[in-house]
Amino acid sequence: MTRPIAYITNPLVRHSAERDPEALANAARDPRTAMVVLAGDLPVLQAGEPGTSLLPSSILGRLPGHQEQVFLGTLGDRPVVATLAAPEAAESFLDDPAFAVVDLRSIAVRGLVPAEELGLLAMAKSLLDWHRRHRFCANCGAPTQLAQAGFRRDCGACGAQHFPRTDPVVIMLITRGDKCLMGRQPRFAEKMYSCLAGFLEPGETIEDAVRRETFEEAGIRVGAVRYMTSQPWPFPSNIMIGCIGEALTEEITFDGEELEDARWFTKDDVRRMLEGTHEQFDAPSPIAIANHLVREWVKN
Repeated sequence: MTRPIAYITNPLVRHSAERDPEALANAARDPRTAMVVLAGDLPVLQAGEPGTSLLPSSILGRLPGHQEQVFLGTLGDRPVVATLAAPEAAESFLDDPAFAVVDLRSIAVRGLVPAEELGLLAMAKSLLDWHRRHRFCANCGAPTQLAQAGFRRDCGACGAQHFPRTDPVVIMLITRGDKCLMGRQPRFAEKMYSCLAGFLEPGETIEDAVRRETFEEAGIRVGAVRYMTSQPWPFPSNIMIGCIGEALTEEITFDGEELEDARWFTKDDVRRMLEGTHEQFDAPSPIAIANHLVREWVKN
């Protein structure tokens, strides 16, 4: 049985209509509250098989201090609050075997928490990272303050309201008959090839972004495009929009800046890549939407 795409499952009830200072303050005081703690970019986990990112509220006593907090929502009747601590806070847990401080990508790859907690962690990381990087007003430069239980920052000087952003990325498997197009970047793991991807630009449809990015990266013209599925990707805060596109041309040309290679793969190639039995190439990571796209394609 294959693992679900990482970060897509989030059982939280978000309480969007109840995001006010009282909601956050009440949740922070509630002894039932589950704390999700990030030391800089790194989640603090309670160790186990699997462990959990939902820590008792008493965990704050182990931190040398904390910065922003966000009321994420509730699990059952239990409030969940995300807390941002300084990176040095990780040192409080390094020598304690009851805890682990691990980057979010490794948590997903290694299955260190239940799958349903990955979406919750992605939400917490994206929001806290946004707060960390948006402490000043983009309109006038004055300091901003947390508002709406952590889902907004307000400028007291000019009155501007700032909201968390999610950057859309198209990621596409381009097919031509029984072949598909994949490429690799220098930062990829050895032998790994994956789907092409790129940011959606202002005033651009998803379909046109797929066509533009494919042509820019590999010189391939694309016709029909269909949406498949999506994935939150909290590095720092993207939404990956998974698509299948039909190639109109076959000759690959790339400039070597974004890709170090791109090539066509047969279904037999891809099956062996997914199984880990291919002599030359590996499939994209099982946690990624790219793995799901190629896995669905070889079924047909």
